[in-house]
This record gives sequence, C-alpha cells and structure tokens, in this order.
Amino acid sequence: MLAVVKKPRIELSIQGERAREIVDWLRKKYEVAVLATDDEETLVPIEETEFWKEMEKNRVGNLLAGARLKGGFTQEKLAGKLRIRQNMVSDYEHGRRMLSPDMAKRFSSALHVKEEHLRYGGPGRLLRHRSKAR
Repeated sequence: MLAVVKKPRIELSIQGERAREIVDWLRKKYEVAVLATDDEETLVPIEETEFWKEMEKNRVGNLLAGARLKGGFTQEKLAGKLRIRQNMVSDYEHGRRMLSPDMAKRFSSALHVKEEHLRYGGPGRLLRHRSKAR
C-alpha cells in the first residue's frame, strides 16, 4: 500500500497483513490519501506507460535539454558558445535534427558533461532519433 500523509507531508509504503490497520490509525490524527493498494493496483512495466513512450520519442533532445538546464544555459547562450544558431539548439532538443558524433563532442565540451551522458544503450552507441516530419 502506498499512502501519503498530507500534513506533515510524509509518503509511506506499507506492506503486510496489518497495513490497512496502520493507515486507519494514521487517519485518526492526519489527513491521509491512499495512492495504491496491493489488491487494487495493476503493476505495469514502465516501458508500457505513456510517460515512457513520450520520453522515448525524443531521448537525445531530452538529454540535451536536461544537461543544458543543469548547466544554467539558455538555448541562446549555449548556441553562442557552440557558434551555432539558437534554432539549431532547439532543433536538437526537439528531435528535428540528428546528433552527429562531432556535435555530441561539441555539446559535451560546452556543457561540461561526459560524452557518454549524451549516449544511450552503452558505450560507443550514440543516440540517434528521427522525429516525424512536422
């Protein structure tokens, strides 16, 4: 059972025969929301969720955008550092442009991240993605 005590904010995962009894006891003192119970929930592999499918559509772009934001760059500032146009950074982040090995090196250098952080599926395999034409 997964429960949240709203004030104070506490998340609990309770398992066992008396889980429901514990949640009932907590409800006497706190406002509690039960997010899932073992008898009600259906476990689904993350790869089958809409969230995962959406993230997979543009894996490279999501990694680049995350690294850019973590580094404190706007698209414009990163473009200036790479000596490319801002719309090119946007194209990479939105999956409209493929990340070549050369650009992966340039991005990793500019963002101060290891080139492997812009890869997926193990060493030596650069992420490549072609999005649907818009």
